[in-house]
Amino acid sequence: MASTLFILNDAPYGNERAYNALRLAGAMAGRNGHEVLVFLLADAVSCARAGQKVPEGYYNVEHMLGKVLRHGSVALCGTCMDARGMQEADVIAGAMRSNLAKLADWAVSADKVLVF
Repeated sequence: MASTLFILNDAPYGNERAYNALRLAGAMAGRNGHEVLVFLLADAVSCARAGQKVPEGYYNVEHMLGKVLRHGSVALCGTCMDARGMQEADVIAGAMRSNLAKLADWAVSADKVLVF
């Protein structure tokens, strides 16, 4: 099975890097024979915060990550979560607190690594 690792660094709102990364990850996640891995670093850990409320008609990265989780894996940097006061209870179901060792494992095993 082929795999693509997406590494996101930016906050979910304010610019469109996380949005575009998750659009692509979601489009790839549903393809047969392809695994999608998303690792959230720095301000990107906020992408996985549960209970996001955005204006009507505006994209919601929580929902976008949900699509990825149906077909792939999402991990958050634990140190980055701590720095932002995030607890595991703050994170959407299915996403996991993780560490750089897991990121290194995913990076070594992935066929492609895309950084946003």
